[in-house]
Amino acid sequence: MDEAFGQRVARVGSLADPVRRALYRFVAEQPGAVSRDQAASGVDVPRHTAKFHLERLVAEGLLVTEFRRLTGRTGPGAGRPAKLYRRSRRELTVSVPSRRYDLAGQVLADAVERTLAGTSMTDALAAAAADAAEQVADQVSGRTGERPLAEALTALGYEPRDQDDALVLANCPFDRLAADHRGLVCGLNHAFVAGLASRLAGPEATAEVVAPGPGCCVRVGGTEIRT
Repeated sequence: MDEAFGQRVARVGSLADPVRRALYRFVAEQPGAVSRDQAASGVDVPRHTAKFHLERLVAEGLLVTEFRRLTGRTGPGAGRPAKLYRRSRRELTVSVPSRRYDLAGQVLADAVERTLAGTSMTDALAAAAADAAEQVADQVSGRTGERPLAEALTALGYEPRDQDDALVLANCPFDRLAADHRGLVCGLNHAFVAGLASRLAGPEATAEVVAPGPGCCVRVGGTEIRT
């Protein structure tokens, strides 16, 4: 499951400080890990200032550390290993409202592979979306509260709202794609939400296509999704 939106916002906020942003950029641009002295020199700040901001970047998960002797010497007298910093593999992306183009890309790539094996595009897309829903459901199983479907949809950026014994999805996580490829993306989305609803809210939950407008093209009905 994707990280909490607030955590990602906090990481972006940590780069609002110009010194911290400069240090992150300097470290990210280097071919290998760098020391505090190298980072301080690279952005022209005192070493203690660099240390403070580098450690904040580590705490936010934007940098990772390792320890290595910079002299290359080993054994007695070689000195203590230096603490070095390098960019983490974590991707830093935040969008408002939430978008999940990574999920759409995963489903579409899976569907293309199925078509190469001889499956029709319609069937391949439905199967790929259903598999993605099953993976998400397995990931959140046992980690949600009394309303697992609503919580999963919230985490995915759908912004579910209770309305007339249904969940109305106020945000489309695939908005830009849907604008240009509505039939394809809305079909993918419907199959994904239907699969997720079936797994997390039971067989009585139904995913219904609604007329295009603000928000998502699908709403979820059925007694199992009630509060």
